[in-house]
Amino acid sequence: MANASGPASQGVIAEDFEHKPSGVHYRVSAENGRVWLSFERPGDPMLQGKRELLYFIGSGGRGRSYLFSVDGFLFESPINWYGQRRVWDMAPAYQQAREMPMNLPALPGCLSCHTSGLQPPIPGAQNKYPSPVFAHSGITCERCHGAGNLHATSSGPIVNPAKLSPVRRDQICMQCHLEGNVAIEQPGRHLYEFEPGKNLTDFIRYFVHTDDDSRGMGALSQVQALAQSVCKKKTGDAMWCISCHDPHSTPAAAQKVEYYRAKCVACHGDAFAEKHHSNQRDCTQCHMARAASSDVAHTQVTDHRILRVPEMQLEDLGKSRVRDLVPFPPGTADARDLALAWQSIAANGTDAERTKARGLLQAAVEQTPNDAVLLAALGYTEQQSGAPNLARESYERALAIDPSTRDAATNLGVIKAKAGDLTSAVALWKRAFENSPGTSQIGMNIAFAYCAAGKLDEARAYVRRVLEFNPDLGVAKTLEQRLAANPPSCNPPK
Repeated sequence: MANASGPASQGVIAEDFEHKPSGVHYRVSAENGRVWLSFERPGDPMLQGKRELLYFIGSGGRGRSYLFSVDGFLFESPINWYGQRRVWDMAPAYQQAREMPMNLPALPGCLSCHTSGLQPPIPGAQNKYPSPVFAHSGITCERCHGAGNLHATSSGPIVNPAKLSPVRRDQICMQCHLEGNVAIEQPGRHLYEFEPGKNLTDFIRYFVHTDDDSRGMGALSQVQALAQSVCKKKTGDAMWCISCHDPHSTPAAAQKVEYYRAKCVACHGDAFAEKHHSNQRDCTQCHMARAASSDVAHTQVTDHRILRVPEMQLEDLGKSRVRDLVPFPPGTADARDLALAWQSIAANGTDAERTKARGLLQAAVEQTPNDAVLLAALGYTEQQSGAPNLARESYERALAIDPSTRDAATNLGVIKAKAGDLTSAVALWKRAFENSPGTSQIGMNIAFAYCAAGKLDEARAYVRRVLEFNPDLGVAKTLEQRLAANPPSCNPPK
């Protein structure tokens, strides 16, 4: 954990990489203590440049990503180092991308689990941080033991997780080792504000899919998977992450088999261990088998369900999943949280899921009518359902409560533009784009609106701004070429 982040110069792996689907050639290099990511596509004069890599994120065991800044906004590199196979490749979900993704925002939810002393983003901005972005590289003692300033002055003890209630104890691990299918931050709270000993659910709440075979959780994380294990179910609160893991050290490779076997024997006893495959010392080989990650290429994950039947592999979960959402850890879902969780799933889901999300959001808004996040989410489901007038009303209510609600401004702008009110649409988009210039769609909306109004200089300015953050965006490159033609045009050639 101490190596989870740091200056890029301390974790650089210099190498060339060519991504065949996009035809982009990347080079990571170090020069005079600075690290650079260069990129070009042979034969494409519009795509060549470089970015200075400022930080690395990830210990390198599974992988490592790098961060760079454009105009103060922090982004993830389009390519990652995958430590298990020791290769460079595209960031997760972009393996087959045809365009180079240079506008992947470095969000607080990711940074908070890899850094210490993260500074909150500048108000209204999604990924613009004060400098330095974080106070300490990696994960420090305070992540698990609380702020050390009182302890240093002998005016207060540090937190000992083992002495907390089981719920508060386990939440310390959950803050980074539970992902769930959906995570809903609480109003006015953020995950990076959580401190050991506090209640994690006051800051963020998780939802997971259920399975139709009563095992419970579909998509796995370490905490989620452990909750499904027979070991955890039989021992209850007595078993937690530290039952098997020492957060202060990692056993050497040659010692891992015996180290983890001893953890199993501590519960099951020597007699059982001698009777049960005494010639097979590696318990994890069968009962915690490693399998390819479903969402991160080139990596494997350890199955923390501690399966009794070796043949039942990690991939088996979810084959016949019933798409329902339940809170994790189990409990009663707050109406607001459940509605937002369903809206997150339904955004790219089925009509039935969107209908359910809309109903839940309507009920939640009735309970909490002044919640801008709820209103913006309701507006989106109404817009998807073909009810622009209802969506407009929800968006306007959201923006009246919180003018920085970016999604509400962006989507309301679309509704106004379709109604012919380009002036109002552009005003909404400009405010949103100023705080999120890496969101190319907003900038292109403005550029096309100016094109429609015959304001070509303004259109050129916004296309250039889009390409500054996303230099391989095809629609922006095409529009820039047309605006530079003689005579300039916003329309494709006949």
